Amino acid sequence: MVASDVKSLKLASHGKLRIEWSKRDMPVLSLIEERFKKSKPLKGQTISCCLHITAETANLLLALKAGGAKVIACASNPLSTQDDVAASLVKDYGLSVFAIKGENAKVYYSHIKSALDVRPTITMDDGADLVCEILSKRKELVQGLIGSTEETTTGVIRLKAMADQGVLAFPVVAVNDALTKHMFDNRYGTGQSTMDGIIRATNTLIAGRIFVVCGYGWCGHGVALRAKGLGADVVVTEVDPLRALEAIMDGFRVMPIADAAKIGDIFVTVTGDTDVIRKEHFLKMKDGALVCNSGHFNVELELKGLSAVTKTKRVVRDFVDEYKLKNGNRIYIIADGRLVNLSAAEGHPACVMDMSFANQALAAEYLAKNHTTLGNKVYPVPENIDKQIAVLKLKSLGVKIDRLTEIQKKYLASWEFGT
Repeated sequence: MVASDVKSLKLASHGKLRIEWSKRDMPVLSLIEERFKKSKPLKGQTISCCLHITAETANLLLALKAGGAKVIACASNPLSTQDDVAASLVKDYGLSVFAIKGENAKVYYSHIKSALDVRPTITMDDGADLVCEILSKRKELVQGLIGSTEETTTGVIRLKAMADQGVLAFPVVAVNDALTKHMFDNRYGTGQSTMDGIIRATNTLIAGRIFVVCGYGWCGHGVALRAKGLGADVVVTEVDPLRALEAIMDGFRVMPIADAAKIGDIFVTVTGDTDVIRKEHFLKMKDGALVCNSGHFNVELELKGLSAVTKTKRVVRDFVDEYKLKNGNRIYIIADGRLVNLSAAEGHPACVMDMSFANQALAAEYLAKNHTTLGNKVYPVPENIDKQIAVLKLKSLGVKIDRLTEIQKKYLASWEFGT
């Protein structure tokens, strides 16, 4: 048995079924896996992956293995692991996995250490924790690395900051910034799975509620759209004037969080920043307000500040903590402020993760082939890869589109034609 730390290998049989179920809705990644089996573009690579250990992620890991890589995985969030999937990856597929749902911070970082102890040649992150650990504590690993890939907005923000400060020591491909990732995963995946997590955790009717979305990036777009579709009165808070204006044009009310705190029934943060909802905002909220986060880290909610004004705290449902404030009001925090869609539900549907993980697999292949020509910068996914994934996805859906005629191509490439 390979090195691992999972909850129980006895859970593997159910996990295998989940992996197989998700694969049926991931045709693009399956096509890539079949090609990888034949060409072995990742042969000789050791890939350490710090990702959400879900059934969808399992199929990415298996595709990387099919490509010839040695694959090791750990969790990118203490609450997002599906324990049965982790068990199946170890027992049924022979992968080293270090992930247990609910692991504390000490165990979380010990798992990151285990994933790095294999001396990877490529890292695959969801939040840049592996890269941060390497650059701050494991610099001896830099020499053996040919590059990294990053799955999420928060991680790309951190990595670009490293590049700007001149501390990034290897090339990184920003998978999150691919159009076939953020336009679909962030919007449709986060939108649906966030609502799924809230409803599973609380069994709350969304219709008729004032639903506050903090942040109107692609994830905020998706959450607001789905909340509206379920009958909510959606309010958006923003710091970016263009995004705020877009939210207005999309039919939502926009106001500062200090004002929204007074009227909201349900709050979701999706900014990637820290202290979005703070102590002073919790104190303004209605009795019974539901608060959760669908950004990467739980720092979006100032839970220490909330605790400071709390009289009593108790668990009232799975993934729901009741904070009874000193002013008598009750605030309900879902999933301890961590990713509500992965903590209280199952994360994004496989159909949308198909494109995201196709990008990850092809980005790893791109690094393997091109790392000698790349500098220590954050690179976009090459446009040809992005378009290739879109073409494959349309084909899998049975959708055909038009092609430009030769006259149309000439017209678009010229300036001589008049009106």
